[in-house]
Amino acid sequence: MEERIGPENFEEEEVELFEHHSFVVDKGQSLIRIDRFLTDKVANSTRNKVQNAIDAGNVLVNGKRIKSNYRIKPLDEIKVFMEKPVLHTEVLAEPLPLDIIFEDDYLLIVNKPAGMVVHPAHGNWTGTLVNGLVYYFNQLPTLPGNTGRPGLVHRIDKDTSGLLVIAKSEIAMTDLAHQFFHHLIERTYLALIWGEPKEDKGTIVAHVGRSPKDRKVMESYPDGSQGKHAVTHWKVIKRLRYVTLIQCNLETGRTHQIRTHMKFLGHPLFNDAMYGGDKIRKGTQFAKYKTFIQNCFDLMPRQALHAMSLGFIHPITKEKMFFETPLAPDFAAVMEKWENYVQFEN
Repeated sequence: MEERIGPENFEEEEVELFEHHSFVVDKGQSLIRIDRFLTDKVANSTRNKVQNAIDAGNVLVNGKRIKSNYRIKPLDEIKVFMEKPVLHTEVLAEPLPLDIIFEDDYLLIVNKPAGMVVHPAHGNWTGTLVNGLVYYFNQLPTLPGNTGRPGLVHRIDKDTSGLLVIAKSEIAMTDLAHQFFHHLIERTYLALIWGEPKEDKGTIVAHVGRSPKDRKVMESYPDGSQGKHAVTHWKVIKRLRYVTLIQCNLETGRTHQIRTHMKFLGHPLFNDAMYGGDKIRKGTQFAKYKTFIQNCFDLMPRQALHAMSLGFIHPITKEKMFFETPLAPDFAAVMEKWENYVQFEN
């Protein structure tokens, strides 16, 4: 049940308020204004709406009222209240095909296909992985503040293929969430990027935050002035003249982290429309090459990113678990085309 606070808590308020959002600021969060932080965090919000809520006393930090220019600090507890109760929406159960590669009484590992959204949200209320999960599994747990996303402790983008761990019990969810929070989960991705990096491996340390020009797009801030701390380790797997297959291991799990970091490095993901990878970035101007690239884009109409492996400690048995899945068929087909192209050109 949502927390309620009455008029005795606010000198100027005479209406009952209901808690809608609760956040604990990450340890690595930069000191930014709270109105900007909440605009990024709360769906369908604007800077003006957030400021009005703060001025009305509907936003508390560590149980106290603040002003719009308050700069959040690591581990601050932020609560947002509204006059209307929280609208609890039930997730529609749908008999969707799920590629489950492991399951026990506490968790399961799902190989998500590209094109499937992980959880219901604006514009995608059905057909998601969670819709399928609630059909096949009863009473999946939900993390606090994560209503409508039962079983989820992490997620990957709609057009990224690969592995997700799903919790089937409260104890499993709590333990796995703890492992994710403390960066104890081993996650390996394969990505096809434009160009050939000069080095064979490297580490990108740059905050990731929303672009001021387009809130759907993330940007890298190496000076740490905005966003959240993010670290990506990468190494070359195969060089294919104009593109390179790399492996990425994440220390943190920020939105679009690999996609944003590789663009920052000057090597956007192949066919990543949001980050400039859906255009020819390296190669010749010959019509034959342009046709080849377009054929690859048609074969894999999404960013070339695959969540290949997951490693973690089982929340109950404490056994070391490791799961791996091969490239999705469209990604594998594009790799084959590139390998044939390079071999033919040589």
